Amino acid sequence: MNITTFNPLIVTKNAEAAIKLFEELGFEKRHTLGADLGTGDLTNVRMKDANGFYVDIAQVENLQGDRDLTLIRMNVDNFDEAYQLLLDRGFKNPRGDHTVQTTTNKSAMLISPSGFAFDLCQHIKD
Repeated sequence: MNITTFNPLIVTKNAEAAIKLFEELGFEKRHTLGADLGTGDLTNVRMKDANGFYVDIAQVENLQGDRDLTLIRMNVDNFDEAYQLLLDRGFKNPRGDHTVQTTTNKSAMLISPSGFAFDLCQHIKD
């Protein structure tokens, strides 16, 4: 398993404000992906600055609570291998064994025993 990208992901009910802040910090929108995940719509905006740093901002309407979530987005070339590696090290999927699958992506949130979280992803290419 190889890691292909590794960057912060902000999950929020107010992506517009977060995007504006990161634009003021010099980031530009690279692309936007929208998906119906069966649990509510999600819009994910990928941003990059002149130094090559990335941040992803996800608008999630049904986010519980009043606070944003900050995760580490880790894209890999083999989702199943990475998922099992993390489970073997005590990570938990807060949604049981549920993973999100679209035509271009397979992903799941995994939380470490100490509390930090990954958004584990694999991009599916034709």
